[in-house]
Amino acid sequence: MPIGTIVNTLAVIAGSTLGLLLKSRFPENIRTISFQGIGLCTLLIGLQMALKVDNILVLIFSILIGGILGEQMKLHDNFIRVGDYVKSMVKIGTENFTEGLITAFLLFCVGSLTIVGALEEGLKEDPSLIYTKSMLDGFSSVVLASVYGWGVLFSAIPLFIFQTAITLSAGWLQPYLSEVMINQISATGGVIILGLGLNLLDIKAIKITNLLPALLIVAIFTLFLNFK
Repeated sequence: MPIGTIVNTLAVIAGSTLGLLLKSRFPENIRTISFQGIGLCTLLIGLQMALKVDNILVLIFSILIGGILGEQMKLHDNFIRVGDYVKSMVKIGTENFTEGLITAFLLFCVGSLTIVGALEEGLKEDPSLIYTKSMLDGFSSVVLASVYGWGVLFSAIPLFIFQTAITLSAGWLQPYLSEVMINQISATGGVIILGLGLNLLDIKAIKITNLLPALLIVAIFTLFLNFK
C-alpha cells in the first residue's frame, strides 16, 4: 500500500481546496507575488536538479530528441484535449482548468523527489521523502489553485496514478536504477522544471509536455552507455 503517495495526494487535495476557498479573498497583488514566488522557487528546484547531471551530452541529446518526438506526437495538444475532456465531464467552467491541471501535474510529478521517494517507499517501505514532498506540494497547491482554480485539485488523480505505478514497480526497476541513471533522469527532469518555471513567470511560453519523452530517452541512452 503506497501510504506516502496517499498522504501526498491528500495534501494536494487539501491545499487545492484551501486555495479555491481563498481565491476570492486573496487580493490580486498577493496572488501575483505568491505566484511569482512559486515560479522563482520552481527555477531553483530545476537548477538544483539539472546540476546533478553526469553526462551533459547525453542530457542535451535527450532533450533535443525527446522534444522532437513530443512535437511529432503532439503531446502538448493531446494533453490539452484530455484536460478539456475532463473539464467537460465534470462540468466545471474554470477558464484555466486545463492549464492548471497540466502545470500542477508537471510540478508535482517531474521532480527528483517523486522518483526517488516513490522508489524508496517501494523498495524499503520508507515514505519519508514522499512525506517531505507532500508538504511542499500542499503549500504549492494552495497558491496554484488560487490562480488556476479546479484544475490543480484534479491533478491529484494523475499524481496518485503516477507515483503509485513507480512504487509498485520499484522491485522490477531496481536492477536498472544505478546512481548515474537516477542522476541523469533527475537532471533531465530539472531542465523540464526550469522550462516550467519560465512559463510560470511568463518569461517564455514553452510547450513543456512535448519535452517529457526526454525522460525516457535519457534512461535508454544511460542504460546503453553503462552496458557498453
